Amino acid sequence: MSPAASVRLEGASSTPFWLDRPDRPAPRAALPGAARADLVVVGGGLTGLWAALLALEEQPGRDVVVLEGGRLGWAASGRNGGFCAASLTHGLANGLSRWPDEMPLLLRLGRENLAAVEKALRRHGIDCGWERTGELDVAVEPWQLEALAEDHEAGRALGLDLRLLDADGTRALVSSPTYHGGLLDADGVALVDPARLVWGLAAAVERLGGRVHESTRVRGLSDRGSGGVLVRTDRGDVHGSQVVLGTNAFPSVVRRHRPYTVPVWDHVLVTEPLSQRQLADLGWSGRQGVGDAGNQFHYYRLTPDGRLLWGGYDALYYFGGDMSARRSRNGRTEALLADHLAATFPQLDGVRVTHAWGGVIDTCTRFSPFWSLTHAGRVAAVQGYTGLGVGASRFGAQVCLDLLAGRRNERTTLDMVRRRPVPFPPEPLRWTGIQLTRRGLARADAHDGRRGPWLRTLDRLGLGFDS
Repeated sequence: MSPAASVRLEGASSTPFWLDRPDRPAPRAALPGAARADLVVVGGGLTGLWAALLALEEQPGRDVVVLEGGRLGWAASGRNGGFCAASLTHGLANGLSRWPDEMPLLLRLGRENLAAVEKALRRHGIDCGWERTGELDVAVEPWQLEALAEDHEAGRALGLDLRLLDADGTRALVSSPTYHGGLLDADGVALVDPARLVWGLAAAVERLGGRVHESTRVRGLSDRGSGGVLVRTDRGDVHGSQVVLGTNAFPSVVRRHRPYTVPVWDHVLVTEPLSQRQLADLGWSGRQGVGDAGNQFHYYRLTPDGRLLWGGYDALYYFGGDMSARRSRNGRTEALLADHLAATFPQLDGVRVTHAWGGVIDTCTRFSPFWSLTHAGRVAAVQGYTGLGVGASRFGAQVCLDLLAGRRNERTTLDMVRRRPVPFPPEPLRWTGIQLTRRGLARADAHDGRRGPWLRTLDRLGLGFDS
């Protein structure tokens, strides 16, 4: 893309927009010392808080404690774009390529999960800007139209209400000269303020009797046999009957889990509030979430106060899985995103970016969550959402609780739940393979989607790299 307009980046705050609020809750106290609990939840993001809330709803009076190493929602759960999707499989095509026989069930479970999220928000009075807008996938190059048509045909065959649009129909929903066509799923995505979702879930957990501690780093787990699991923290040990691990991209305290995910940095820009004229020029009255159909793709949406959030495209992996704070800003990537924004929406010429940040995604080789049960069935973990965890985190948490309870149901018998992805190789092969894949994806986008030998080999093996 070559921009016909410009976007101003100077002076952008490094604080994620969702967290840059005067009404952000005050930090909760750290664990005061040694403790006991029926259920210990490690991680105060969406997975952990859903696990705590579901456990308390399922069994009122259960002693549940949530341990968060930093602040609630400070990592992926508060740094994402706020797309709460029904998909549990990172999209229809990925699901069909891996679990074709299970897709009717996975689609139903995904839609039921999204509906359950909405019901929980109402039940607990959680105000997180929920908007059931749907999602518009757009083709920004002619070659991308074929993939949208294939998704439309496959989705319709599975009973999804999808609309395939030509260029004029797509631009009637959102006005961009780059659109060649689109695929509208009017019901499969809701937009949320993810930080307010986190804060609301934490408050609901506490109202039901759960304990939530911040600034409490979990160092390890020890099996205590019939006595449960000892959760070792920097603030004291917690004896738990059962444990849920919701640590996302951070290295798991169960070391054998670590090869299954890599931390990928994804970057986001948010503009100043758009004027009424700018909003009218966009014609975006339906406020759909939008994603484009390239291998390197953008996602974007309007915020509740009329800003444009624009992210994605340049998924970055640093040697050794570097997750240090210095990686949270990347000038080259931010400039690239700004150029792409300007080319997509030239009517926003001169708009100022007020917030720019990066966040880490837990990518796995199948692009979708997987589960583990260890410590004699007392520790359940879910990882690998690959950037689509805002909605799927509730499902991931529910499956963890199912596994801990030994339930055999339509969730736990899924092949998706019973099998893990292929792990990533150790360094330096990990870094080398990911860089080859990133370059292969960029070359494919530059050559009408044609995949080279490296990508075709990964396709045959059912492996990949995504965000």
